[in-house]
Amino acid sequence: MQSYIPIFLMIGVSAFLGIVFLVLQRFLGPHRPNPEKLSTYESGMPPVKSARERFSVKYYMVAVLFILFDIEVIFLYPWAVNFRALGLFGYVEMILFILILLVGYLYILKKGALQWD
Repeated sequence: MQSYIPIFLMIGVSAFLGIVFLVLQRFLGPHRPNPEKLSTYESGMPPVKSARERFSVKYYMVAVLFILFDIEVIFLYPWAVNFRALGLFGYVEMILFILILLVGYLYILKKGALQWD
């Protein structure tokens, strides 16, 4: 338990400093709201609809699939760095990994998860 004291101390100090800086900026920082600052900003365009609009499940599905396949690509970097050291076994394993990813990708294409209606 003694080896965790520096970690707990660092977490405590950073939480304390975060709260202190948030409180200080509220009192010391400028606070001059005006209609321009309080308006919504969407790429320079005036907002067309409410911010409370519901999003389709497809939107979240595409986001989750993007994150899933993006994380899988991260596994290619260590393999590429150690390509020569892994030899033929590493090459075959990575081909199998990419084939599994390809099967998953073809499955979501067939199910229409990436189709926007």
